[in-house]
Amino acid sequence: MNKSHDRFLRIVNQKLKYFRYSKRTIEIYLHYIEKFLVTVNEYPQHLTGNHFQTYLDNYNFSSGSQQNQIINAIKFLYEKVLDRKYGKVRFDRPKTELFLPDIIDETYLKECICKISNLKHKCIISLAYSDALRVSDIVNLKITDIDSKRMQIKVVKGKGNKDAYVPLTQNVLDLLRIYYKQYRPKEYLFEGQKSPQYSANSCNKIVKKYIGEKYHFHSLRHSSLTHLMDKGVNQRLIQKLARHQNGSTTERYTHVSKQSLENLPLY
Repeated sequence: MNKSHDRFLRIVNQKLKYFRYSKRTIEIYLHYIEKFLVTVNEYPQHLTGNHFQTYLDNYNFSSGSQQNQIINAIKFLYEKVLDRKYGKVRFDRPKTELFLPDIIDETYLKECICKISNLKHKCIISLAYSDALRVSDIVNLKITDIDSKRMQIKVVKGKGNKDAYVPLTQNVLDLLRIYYKQYRPKEYLFEGQKSPQYSANSCNKIVKKYIGEKYHFHSLRHSSLTHLMDKGVNQRLIQKLARHQNGSTTERYTHVSKQSLENLPLY
């Protein structure tokens, strides 16, 4: 990475902030744009459509998800930063993949949560499972986002940079009150040992520690939504809790829900 690229990445960073992308998205875009610049090894002002097309055509994508992330980052550079016309580069999207997540058995999960002795870890996992929260939602939660009077939690700048309210259960509220008296967090609800916020990496580690090595933090969200589907909760309500813009995203949980299979007239 030369100095010219370093200066240019600072401009990209400013552009991303101007368009109000989330902190995580900014990190991802900068990572892939930096890789592109290093690989092409050309001054940004000398980049042509051919540089972009050749890079995308020859990239060995590891998954459809990664392909979309890289295309989004490179497309942002091409259109928003360099202000080039769209038609000269084909930003071909991968075919839609049906991803069936690993679901944690409900009884097993609740037993695991009950056995957690570390109060902070217990609160993090309980809260994430209760409201199908993403890891970014958890680490960005502030004390002021917990509204015990309305029994709601405000998720600020969640995925898509949108605010939302999710319900606060009495069990989780009682647990959080005990936690607050013991830990006395100042701003963010869950603080790191050396930082004002608990890290996403630490969240994943505690899931593997208490629930199982094959699971990750997002497994709590998948499991929460699937368990609601199993109980016959209206799909529109699940979609609202999940904050899915498209109902088809919520529908994929029917593929792993027990309810969708229980009434089949099998011999």
